[in-house]
Amino acid sequence: MSAIRLLVLGAVRQHGRAHGYMVRNDLEFWGAHEWSTAKPGSIYHALKQLAKQGLLTAYDVAPSTAGGPPRTEYELTGAGEREFGALLRHALTAVDEKPDMLTSGVGFLVDLPRAEAITLLKARLAALEAWRAEVITHWTPPGSTPAEWGHIGEIMQLWVHTADSGMQWTRGLIERLENGAYVMAGEGEREVTVLAEGRPNPFTAG
Repeated sequence: MSAIRLLVLGAVRQHGRAHGYMVRNDLEFWGAHEWSTAKPGSIYHALKQLAKQGLLTAYDVAPSTAGGPPRTEYELTGAGEREFGALLRHALTAVDEKPDMLTSGVGFLVDLPRAEAITLLKARLAALEAWRAEVITHWTPPGSTPAEWGHIGEIMQLWVHTADSGMQWTRGLIERLENGAYVMAGEGEREVTVLAEGRPNPFTAG
């Protein structure tokens, strides 16, 4: 699945309605241009494609204060809401995706009810445990150790280390959520970390 679909849908959703420059500013503020494919061109392309697919509704609004043609604002449709939810749940549970998918999912974690977020993370933990066991069982010959494979054994050690670190982080997040960290969906108002209209992005040069 595509992380940029989740990022763009989530960024629009947090505003209610947003134009492309607002979405770009938010994602750059979160550093998404560094750890994902969310570059300016791909963001605007994604907005147009999501609108064509019926996941966003496009509105032409008044011209920008700098002049020029009317801006297009976007808003999630019912199908867009469902797609956002599906992508978010997949991002938090899938262990075979690129890192940008999980990173994107964590960015919208608070859009889920607390109990559901914990359940999804426990499913992720179980998947990581199963993957680690598979590496140990099927990728290390009986009676041997990764070290005996020479440098190729480093691959198995990397996989096991990745699983161990992923499980440690997941357990920690589950514990924090169980102890009441963050304001989750349905728990009241919370600050949305997005850039307001006209606010400069302190993390980009242009």
